[in-house]
Amino acid sequence: MTTRRRVPLDRKRVADTALNLLNEVGLDRLTLSAIGDELGVKAPALYWHFKNKQALLDEMATEMYRRMVAATPLDAADNWQERLRKSNHGLRDALLGYRDGAKVFSGSRFTGIEHAEQMEDNLRLFTETGFTLAQAARALTTTYLYTLGYVTEEQGVQPLPGERREGYDLGERARMLTDYPLSAAAGTEIFTDYDRHFGEGLEVVIAGVGGRYGVDLASDGLA
Repeated sequence: MTTRRRVPLDRKRVADTALNLLNEVGLDRLTLSAIGDELGVKAPALYWHFKNKQALLDEMATEMYRRMVAATPLDAADNWQERLRKSNHGLRDALLGYRDGAKVFSGSRFTGIEHAEQMEDNLRLFTETGFTLAQAARALTTTYLYTLGYVTEEQGVQPLPGERREGYDLGERARMLTDYPLSAAAGTEIFTDYDRHFGEGLEVVIAGVGGRYGVDLASDGLA
């Protein structure tokens, strides 16, 4: 008679299981009990690794970041504009890989210092270009917050690629806003073609960074 060996429970295994379950049930229904059921343990067993749900969300966000960095390596030849594009398109792609991914990431605290390596590299690139440290931090933070906010709203309409929440029918919206023709027509600019609209918005932010801090944009074709 053979016995099946139980796989040891650790923080990474719990976080990986939680991320997999997130796509099925969403953040509101992601409970420690549900995660425990997936792992074949009682919820109290998870408290050995995470004191509460927020601590687990912190680890989930950290694991999401690890996967994102692995999928979007940086190029030493990047200029500051290209670095902002790659980093934020990579962040959006990573968040869209999970139902409520932006909500999980927003407000979470990294549980390690893996992010410091990329952050240091980005700050060095910006300061060597001519930004002050404060300006570099503001540029990076502002584009990050744009991306996080954009994806939060995007996932409010499309929780996962190919899905669309009830209540976002553009025809019905246009009929409701008959007396407000510009607002009605703007629906297609707000609730469709998220890839293109995200890219356009990011370019607006990048141009604003350059304009605010007097960094020459001509070399990148944005002037």
